[in-house]
Amino acid sequence: MALKIIIADDHPVLVDGLKRVLEEIEDVEVAEPVNNGRQLLVRLRETSMDMVLLDLHMPQLDGLETLRILQKEFPRLKVLVFTNYNQPKLLREARNLGARGYLSKNCTSHELKEAVRMIGDGGTWFPEEAAVAADDSPSIFINDFMKKYQITQREVEIIRKIAQGYTTKEIGEQLYVSEFTVNAHRRNICRKLDIYTPVGLVNFAKEHGLA
Repeated sequence: MALKIIIADDHPVLVDGLKRVLEEIEDVEVAEPVNNGRQLLVRLRETSMDMVLLDLHMPQLDGLETLRILQKEFPRLKVLVFTNYNQPKLLREARNLGARGYLSKNCTSHELKEAVRMIGDGGTWFPEEAAVAADDSPSIFINDFMKKYQITQREVEIIRKIAQGYTTKEIGEQLYVSEFTVNAHRRNICRKLDIYTPVGLVNFAKEHGLA
């Protein structure tokens, strides 16, 4: 019997990429996605699902509040939190609210498939808290950094990926977006930082603790 999965996330481009990856998994059926917690609850009350990929930051009803309701109404539903927020306190709260897994949107398609398989088979998928702790303490710094340079969270992710030596294609695969989208972000980053060479971006990342 196929594992029925629904995605709850309000980023259409990301959702399209997620669907393509999930549909590559044998015996997985991906339902039409929803873009907020309220829509998810309506859908689940109408149609039986086995698993949900749940973003934490959504309009109308955010991920944690949605989790609280899911725990009460759908205790057998397997929830994999799929988020940009890698703070240990959020991981702990999600786990306490019944989530079966917690996965960063920076993960590879292989990691996503492994997490879905593991949870689908009745297991859990939580990173060691030490693995996400590095992203916890600097969170205030990152917010100030983003405001200073007027860059987005996604642009910070791409700067990190560039500094780690990933190609445009590899970055696109890891973030579930097209190469065109990655290049568009790179152009915006270069314009905002007034840096126009890969070496310059790598040096900038190292200077600001992003690499």
